[in-house]
Amino acid sequence: MAKKEDFISVVQNGYQFAGTSIVLGGAMLDGEAIPGLQVKVPLRTMNRHGLIAGATGTGKTKSLQVIAEQLAANGVPSLLMDIKGDLSGIAMPGIDNPKITERAGKIGVSWHATGSSVEFLTLSGEKGARLRATVIEFGPVLFSRILGLNDTQGGVVAVVFKYCDDRQLPLLDLKDFKKVLQYLGNEGKADIEAEYGQFSAATAATILRKIVELEQQGGDLFFGEVSYDVKDLVRMDENGRGVISIVRLTDIQDRPKLFSTFMLQMLAEIYATFPEEGDMDQPKLCIFVDEAHLVFQEATPALMQQLEAIIKLVRSKGVGIYFITQNPADIPESILAQLGLKVQHSLRAFTAKDRKAIKMAAENYPITDFYQTEDLLTSLGIGEAIVSVLNEKGIPTPLAHTLMRAPESRMDVLTPLEIDQILQRSSLVRKYNQEIDRESAYEILSGKIAEAQEMQAAQEQQQQVAQDTSRQRPQKEEPGMIETIAKDPLARQIGRTVARELTRGLLGVLGLGGRTTKKKTSWF
Repeated sequence: MAKKEDFISVVQNGYQFAGTSIVLGGAMLDGEAIPGLQVKVPLRTMNRHGLIAGATGTGKTKSLQVIAEQLAANGVPSLLMDIKGDLSGIAMPGIDNPKITERAGKIGVSWHATGSSVEFLTLSGEKGARLRATVIEFGPVLFSRILGLNDTQGGVVAVVFKYCDDRQLPLLDLKDFKKVLQYLGNEGKADIEAEYGQFSAATAATILRKIVELEQQGGDLFFGEVSYDVKDLVRMDENGRGVISIVRLTDIQDRPKLFSTFMLQMLAEIYATFPEEGDMDQPKLCIFVDEAHLVFQEATPALMQQLEAIIKLVRSKGVGIYFITQNPADIPESILAQLGLKVQHSLRAFTAKDRKAIKMAAENYPITDFYQTEDLLTSLGIGEAIVSVLNEKGIPTPLAHTLMRAPESRMDVLTPLEIDQILQRSSLVRKYNQEIDRESAYEILSGKIAEAQEMQAAQEQQQQVAQDTSRQRPQKEEPGMIETIAKDPLARQIGRTVARELTRGLLGVLGLGGRTTKKKTSWF
């Protein structure tokens, strides 16, 4: 009995907050919920990030749903990454049943079927407002890290960005970047070498292969216009509730490169756009990343460094990030150490590796006199979790075995017709789903290349015409000696005389000279 009283006292003192808070559930001891002993989280610390973990089927998605809808009820918008496609039901009121009523009574909360205002977004072919970003918005450093380039290759990317900036060549999509890189390796080679120095064809080929890899995972759909304005994530509905934006990602589970690219760009854009807020009474935006291991499994060390830096800094902008995954080990330790709210559902111990992971997970939580944390992690029921949050001073609260409250929205997915009806009312769909392909680096350089090719073709044609004309004109030969003699009258006369005298001499030698002529009288 003394143990129970001590437990009640510890939990009441540990979860008593001055500001506004949201109820996560009711505290449990020895497997039983203690009526009215609530486990809460203060809104003031919801920008300190968090983790929701647990094996498949233990209720972590419903815990995400509860937190998101309670944030919305307090005027805090959320962004949800829906990998499995099971979060759309948050848009519709739930259906009451005796179990929900009983659970609400144990926790000490009232349950009202309530749906939230929802916007559906998409990166791919799913229905929703299209999320896009231009290459130039990434900048050379972030773009290089997404591609996993080394310092030399990253330097070439920086040169390409600089070249385009100096010559007003907009880099909007991946085909723009590829065209500039190809142009600088051929027609524009002399131009770039004179101003920025040389880069090898092997380096350019490596960068192109990385871009093709990103294209094959759907990057060509993500890069382009109209760019998504992150300020559209921070919206309220007409009732003052926060709007929940759901990114439908069910068709990119096998394309983690695209998912991590989107996540990093979104966080970088939020950090660059949102003003510095410091400590706020409640967060400006909360981001929930379901199946969070997809963000990290393709991340290079440079990309991880960038992600860690953004997560550390973005909370000062009033933004909280929550990772949902099966095992805390899926999250890098450097990021796990920054997560203030921890909701841990049951873990399974089928192998020695599983038991080791459970032991490590237990060590992430505050030491408690009321539970054997390692044993509790494998015995939690569905809809139960162990919880620790940060109080308003940033100090972890006592560990509490918690009966999680049930969502007030539908715990099932929407039908295609219901999704279509929401999209028809969406102003974001009309804003972002228009196709725009304005003149950019690809078109400008394609024009230059076509013009250069036309000039080269014209020059080659002129040279060919000149050669053909030269071959068709009759050639004037130099006259020979015989021809020259034949044309000169004096030469012809001398020639005839010489020929005649030679003939006579020859005949005389042979005794065939003919009649003997009279000897001419000399003049002397």
